[in-house]
Amino acid sequence: MSLNLANALVEATMSACHAQGRSAVAAVIDRGGHLLSLQRDDSVGPHNTDAAIKKAFTALSTKTPSRIFAENARKNPESSNLNTIDSLLLIGGGVPVKVGSEVIGAIGVGGAGGSVIDEGCALEAIDKVLGTSK
Repeated sequence: MSLNLANALVEATMSACHAQGRSAVAAVIDRGGHLLSLQRDDSVGPHNTDAAIKKAFTALSTKTPSRIFAENARKNPESSNLNTIDSLLLIGGGVPVKVGSEVIGAIGVGGAGGSVIDEGCALEAIDKVLGTSK
């Protein structure tokens, strides 16, 4: 993922949240898990920045939206200890960014008012910038 693409995704994510009258923090990481771009509205709590980065890392690592991964982990007793891995955050708001079937990075969103809303902002940004959220 290029820096230009990461910046475009963060801008589009923030715009999607703002269009709903919501404040947020958005983070984009590359396929290696490195932070490329980050924006945080002034009114969003500082803990949400770390949460957004971890949501993105969770989505990247599992190649699955963090909300779906968290739901699956809660249903599987063998996965109950996944929440002890410091780099993962088992709540929604992280979405892998794909080109074709290849995961090239991920977006994490926090502070917009719940995991479904966080995820929705990220999906809208992917649709706007890349033309697909699948």
